[in-house]
Amino acid sequence: MNFQDYIQYDALGLAELIRKGEVSASEVLEVAILRAEQINPSLNAIVHTMYGKARERATQALPNHILAGVPFLMKDLELYLAGEPMTHGSQSMKSYIPKEDSYAVKKMKNIGLNIFGKTNTPEFGITPFTEPKANGITKNPWNPAYSAGGSSGGSAAAIAAGVVPMASAGDGGGSIRIPASACGLFGIKPSRGRISLGPGNGEAWSGLVSSFALSRTVRDSAALLDALIGAEPGDPFIFQAPENSFLSEVSRDPQKLRIAYSTQHPFGQSVDADCLDAIQQTVKLLKSLGHEVEEIPLPYEEALLTKTFFMLMADVAADLDILGEMRGREIQKNEVELTTWLLNILGRTYSARDFAYSRKQWNTISRRFGQIHQTYDLWLCPTLAQAPIKNGALQSSAIEEFVLKIAIKAGLVPYFKGTKIIDTIAKRTLGYIPYTPIANMTGQPSMNIPLYWNKDNLPIGVMFTAKMGDEATLFRLAGQLENAQPWKNRRPQL
Repeated sequence: MNFQDYIQYDALGLAELIRKGEVSASEVLEVAILRAEQINPSLNAIVHTMYGKARERATQALPNHILAGVPFLMKDLELYLAGEPMTHGSQSMKSYIPKEDSYAVKKMKNIGLNIFGKTNTPEFGITPFTEPKANGITKNPWNPAYSAGGSSGGSAAAIAAGVVPMASAGDGGGSIRIPASACGLFGIKPSRGRISLGPGNGEAWSGLVSSFALSRTVRDSAALLDALIGAEPGDPFIFQAPENSFLSEVSRDPQKLRIAYSTQHPFGQSVDADCLDAIQQTVKLLKSLGHEVEEIPLPYEEALLTKTFFMLMADVAADLDILGEMRGREIQKNEVELTTWLLNILGRTYSARDFAYSRKQWNTISRRFGQIHQTYDLWLCPTLAQAPIKNGALQSSAIEEFVLKIAIKAGLVPYFKGTKIIDTIAKRTLGYIPYTPIANMTGQPSMNIPLYWNKDNLPIGVMFTAKMGDEATLFRLAGQLENAQPWKNRRPQL
């Protein structure tokens, strides 16, 4: 098998070739490794390799599963891979090596996915772009001057560049859907609790985080979700097994759906014309497929993001303490990035009352969307408010960094709460991703569909969100849209 053969197949297609004996798992792995070695020096998607172990696994008997033998990459965050470094994108965790696999990783291994590397992520997954100082910038395969998104940017870049057909990803504020949009991939955030984060976590970021994957095709994500769902001992959530497999839902007719859509920006900022055009084209496509589509006002306001969602900074402070305990010594200021330390200090200034009050506001938005889904099956909006951004576009300015360094040194950061400088930093980042965090707060499943590319040949995603637990409707619609306007063979020229 050569790369031109390899890139024609998704994960299920590769596994079928292996199962039929037309190629071996070793042959497929070698193509993936060669591709990784070719493109990684320019894209910086993969930060750790384990080729030797993967080559050994490829020679062993495979389990009886429809994804067995497929090369796979793990995001260097959220899920633990025993015996391999896990940096969380931070210099502070460079020497940390987990002793046990996460439950989801055990399932990945049990179905025969062959993990051969780990992908880049921003420090502790905090930003929607992948530019950690510890590991460097991950670049977008469609144009290396642009961001691959975050926090699963490394996984997204590797898939878009053809290294693997799918890779692990996690989503605490859009970190599956953001890079899926930026890199032209399918990405679904499952319902809260669909996939166990145990045993290391029950709820990550107070329940915002769902861990899963990114893929080129809808059916690959469906097949992997089928394999990973199910509660584990001590999990805080338990879902009943779906009536049908998610893979079977992909080819099922979605019937006529009622779909609401919104395009306003909650901060009053402008939304890129490319993103608005993608929505309008999607509305036309949906109507041509027989669905009923209606525009509604944006069902939430600015404060829900800048005050309620941004309160997760308290979790950053707690995470630094926990990670320090895991590695055996407290994390120091000089070991993490400026923004991380700022969030750490701010998190420590908020009271338990502040955090509890903010967390209770999640119920407000959940109830609001619950009412929306009494009328509509799905909610459609832009995935991002902008086309893919240039690398470095959302970094703090030199003046901001200077002020923050002085404030940290002088112990003045606690007095910054609610000030313009913090509001500016929050709005700059959240202004780029004003839609994705909502489903993290409500726990609903939400997906990016890569239907459009702009005149600069950069992907522009659209996002659909379903009611809690209704991944089936998303997969049925995604399968229909994929057939109507295929994207699998649209790839960057590298």
